[in-house]
Amino acid sequence: MNPSLEIARRFLDRAKGDGQAYITLVTDPKIPVWIIGFHAQQAVEKSLKAVLAAASIEFPRTHNLSMLIELLHRSGVPLPPDADELPQLTPFGSALRYGDLPDETDATLDRSWAGQCIDRTIRWAESFVSKVQAS
Repeated sequence: MNPSLEIARRFLDRAKGDGQAYITLVTDPKIPVWIIGFHAQQAVEKSLKAVLAAASIEFPRTHNLSMLIELLHRSGVPLPPDADELPQLTPFGSALRYGDLPDETDATLDRSWAGQCIDRTIRWAESFVSKVQAS
């Protein structure tokens, strides 16, 4: 396997792990929204990075989903189904996680929407990586 696909597979495995953490935590009302949102953001971020790696597109260390989506767009890679909405998860990747936003108690997350986005984004990434591997 080429190194780019190896990296892509690792990102995809991690994305699935964050997706599973999301599923496990999302129904517990005692879990703060910033923790649930973090795993949603991470599942999406790692899925995007899996596709970037599989396509041999260099990307910076970032939690900024808009930036990663823009890299995909500029490279002509088909975007994930929820590309326009996924950046809503970006604050959960670091700012809310580390308490960098003053209004973090007001953070909201449509848990159903986030779960659906995770599922669709991981499936999109799996499909892309599989196609690259098959070629």
